[in-house]
Amino acid sequence: MNVQLIKPVFMLAVLVFSAVAQAELPSTVAEALKKAGIPQTGVAVFVQPVDVLLPTVSYNADKSSNPASVMKLVTTYAALDLLTPSYRWKTEIYRDGSLDNGVLNGDLIIKGNGDPSFKAQEFWRLLMSLQQAGVKEIKGDLVIDKSHFAKNVGARRTFDNETWRAYNAEPSAFLVNGRNTSFKFVAAENKVIVSQEFELPEVKIINNMKLSQGACGEWRNRFGYTVKQKVDASIVTFSGTFSPDCGERYLELSVFDDEKYAFYTFKKLWRDLGGKFSGNLKILELPMSATKILEQASDPLGYVIRDINKWSNNLMARQLLLTIATEKTGVPATEAKGMAAITAWLLQKNLQFDELVIENGSGLSRIERISAQHIGQLLVSAYHSASMPEFMASLPILAQDGTVKKRLNGSQADSRAHLKTGSIDGVSAVAGYVMDSQNKRHVVVMLVNHVRAGASQAAQDALIEWVNQQ
Repeated sequence: MNVQLIKPVFMLAVLVFSAVAQAELPSTVAEALKKAGIPQTGVAVFVQPVDVLLPTVSYNADKSSNPASVMKLVTTYAALDLLTPSYRWKTEIYRDGSLDNGVLNGDLIIKGNGDPSFKAQEFWRLLMSLQQAGVKEIKGDLVIDKSHFAKNVGARRTFDNETWRAYNAEPSAFLVNGRNTSFKFVAAENKVIVSQEFELPEVKIINNMKLSQGACGEWRNRFGYTVKQKVDASIVTFSGTFSPDCGERYLELSVFDDEKYAFYTFKKLWRDLGGKFSGNLKILELPMSATKILEQASDPLGYVIRDINKWSNNLMARQLLLTIATEKTGVPATEAKGMAAITAWLLQKNLQFDELVIENGSGLSRIERISAQHIGQLLVSAYHSASMPEFMASLPILAQDGTVKKRLNGSQADSRAHLKTGSIDGVSAVAGYVMDSQNKRHVVVMLVNHVRAGASQAAQDALIEWVNQQ
């Protein structure tokens, strides 16, 4: 018998069997969906070993779906591949005026270039370097150049009717702390203490919180807040109850726009460093007469994307999409330029995703679309790319950290999966890599678009465990 003939015939049989095998969901997944009241028509699933060309499960996988925060996988992998893991953002300082004996007789100018990770400590370090460069007093104004991003970038779309929540903040070419005010709640002997983690004097807290007893539970549902904005301050009033069982809890709000938050932070840090300043804030492009004093680089991209994926930081992902736009299509950046750059990049990698819609790159969107099959193909591509170590290290480790720290704890799949989750009203998703019992890695994608999507976690976990036990 011709041995060379047997092999193609055998492979054909395998392909036919595979095509049949991938036509339905694993029984444990189907049962969990039924129990949750979610029809299988609202679910898309794709599973494929990273070293095999065919999927083992492909159910509604070509269906265009809203991926929620799983879209961050597209944005972060594109950034690693297009910009390299060593890419760094720079923040520049200029002066427009003479510098005499530590006194700047003119304006201080900060030019932002879209750094998503520029926190208060980085701002402090930048201003410390400025003082070491000889500037002790500023007699002009603080000018911020935000021209790196288009003026109309990041139009506000409020999710969950939570206007002030930090995840609804818009991107900015000069973004400080994600313009995030983090309020800490802790129970004392006879009262609830509410304080700012990074304190700005322009934030005024009115604390009407009262102690309650019992388990912490859904602590966030037991109080409310209001924000009243004035010309030079925001008054935040908290009312409700808080249990000592909660320990320390945090609520992140965005109570200033990017410009005011940056200005108030500058004044606080400059004063703390002993500097003198009594000027105002101006938003202008860098004047031709300006002289560069210094620049400061961010952490490398390979490190920054860990915050984006492990903690699903929407604003940082949006900044990243705009960075791709500036580096590949020029300034000023827009989301449309970012999508165009990613689409072109995918085609260069022989990945044609016709259904792909990127609004802002974070998944905090009602119109972003991609199929489970194409997320799976993207993950296989990422696994075989040069930036695979940085990409995988950015994903939450199942039952260990990030957004999946409390999922499948103590199960056989514990710490054997790197997964990105996503959730908005009507959407729940998970995607990433799962190791099976033979230590082989599989790409796993599950997108649920249904009014009861929030009840699909058990079905997602069942899929993860099914792959892990293969």
